[in-house]
Parts: sequence; structure tokens; C-alpha cells
Amino acid sequence: MINNLIEVFIGFASGLVVGTGFVAFLTVLGIIPRLIQLSKTEHFMKTYEVGVILGALFGIYLSFSSEPFSVSTIVIVIWGTFHGIFIGMLAAALTEVLNVFPLLAKRVGLEHYLLWLLMALVFGKIFGSLFQWIIFVK
Repeated sequence: MINNLIEVFIGFASGLVVGTGFVAFLTVLGIIPRLIQLSKTEHFMKTYEVGVILGALFGIYLSFSSEPFSVSTIVIVIWGTFHGIFIGMLAAALTEVLNVFPLLAKRVGLEHYLLWLLMALVFGKIFGSLFQWIIFVK
């Protein structure tokens, strides 16, 4: 009985630490506020907040549930698209904060071709992902 309580406490504390770190990471990068600013949708602030919270709770449910969760292929495609957009924006925000690409372009001597470098990286990622999913996952 005491072992179960200790495991529950450690699991809960670990979840709080990881969740807090993730929220701090998103806050430092400013992804959501930047998206709201760019899309000029400040009036949907509550909707964004509810969406982030419900998304996190649904992800937790899917992680801990042993029930199978089946949806149609079209829902999976839409869901995967949103995941890809989020991961891409997360990576872009991180590189923007760290100024990785301008520094890389300057070191390699491609500062005048920075747009071409970024487009090559973007299309390389897209084609590589499509190649993996079409050829290996089927």
C-alpha cells in the first residue's frame, strides 16, 4: 500500500516537472503569442487557451488509456498535418531564438543565399518525410 502511494507521488511529481518544463519552453519561445499576433486573432485568446489545455488533456488520456482509439483515415491525415505544423513551428521558433541559420549562413559564406538555404532545408524535410512514409510505412 505504501509503495503504491510512493509510486503515485513520484509519478505525479514527475508529470508536473515535465509539464512545467514544456509550458516554460513554449512560453520562452513565444510560439502561441507569436501565432496570435501574426494571424491577428487576439479576440480568440480564450479559444486558444482552451484548445491548448484540451489538447494536453486528450494527449494524456491517449497516453494512459489502454482502449483502442480508431478514427477514419481523413481524421488521421488532418491530425498528422496539425502535428507536423506544430513541430515545424516549434523547430522554427527555436532556431529563430538561437539565430542558428543566420550564423550558419555567415560561417559557410552563404549570407546572400539565406532564403535559398532555408527553402532547401524545408523542401528536404518535406521530401524526406514523404519518402519515409510512402516507401517504408505504407
